[in-house]
Amino acid sequence: MKIPAILCHAVACAAVLVTAAATAADALVAVEGCSLVPAEWSDGDSFRVRTPAGEEHTVRLYGADCLEHHVTDETDARRLRSQRRYFGIAEAGSDTAASIEFAKRLAAEATAETRRLLAEPFTLHTSFADGRGDARFKRIYGFVTDAKGRDLAEQLVVKGMARAFGVARSTPKGDSGEEYRERLADLELQAASRRLGIWAHTDWDKLPAERRIERMEERELRDAIDGTGPPPTDFVLDPNTASRNDLMRLPGVGEALANRIMERRPYKRVVDLLEVDGIGPAKFRELKGMLRIEPPAP
Repeated sequence: MKIPAILCHAVACAAVLVTAAATAADALVAVEGCSLVPAEWSDGDSFRVRTPAGEEHTVRLYGADCLEHHVTDETDARRLRSQRRYFGIAEAGSDTAASIEFAKRLAAEATAETRRLLAEPFTLHTSFADGRGDARFKRIYGFVTDAKGRDLAEQLVVKGMARAFGVARSTPKGDSGEEYRERLADLELQAASRRLGIWAHTDWDKLPAERRIERMEERELRDAIDGTGPPPTDFVLDPNTASRNDLMRLPGVGEALANRIMERRPYKRVVDLLEVDGIGPAKFRELKGMLRIEPPAP
């Protein structure tokens, strides 16, 4: 579906996000001739885009997750640590600070690759679905196709500069979100086998232990985010609009489950969260008192 860029804003409020095949209400809009807006905070999977009509959006790619380039708070630091463990990046000696700087240098390479691939006008495919990781900063999810017609997330995964991780949905080509996720996972496996990008620095002997430690810490820390501890007794959020970080404040909700909750939006009733993989009856009973579906704004 192609709509002139100047009409994009008109459909923004009606857009929603689901993993299944898109419906008319959440159809992707193809905005051609976009350009990258230089920003110090941008990284490989999240960046500022300007449309031909002059509108600007912060876009978060579907399906791919690059190393954190700019670590500004505890949440960023925790995500970078998780990403390093996923890739099994070899430690720079016993110096944790040096290891973090090494990972950030790898992240900078992904940022540079995105800028290179988007040096020429590109196409943004989006339904304007809310892609906020942090509630303070607004961004939208999107697919980006470069001037040669290549999917940016796929290119980053193919080059070993991103992992296949994050929110997915039906694609501009009509593939389901699950099909897209599986294709990215296959491309990630190829990149790892060829020691490309970040995978060139993987310590394969230590990788299983690193991932095991990450899973253990995730279970210990997922009841807290940004060091705030468990949510207060009056903590209530709307699963249709909550940011990833706020969803991760729910008991037992880590990043992967928060992503799955975001994929299944919108929810008509709180009970619809039982359709999310990872939320069974027991987990739902634990969470339902903290969830409320707010009526859409008039």
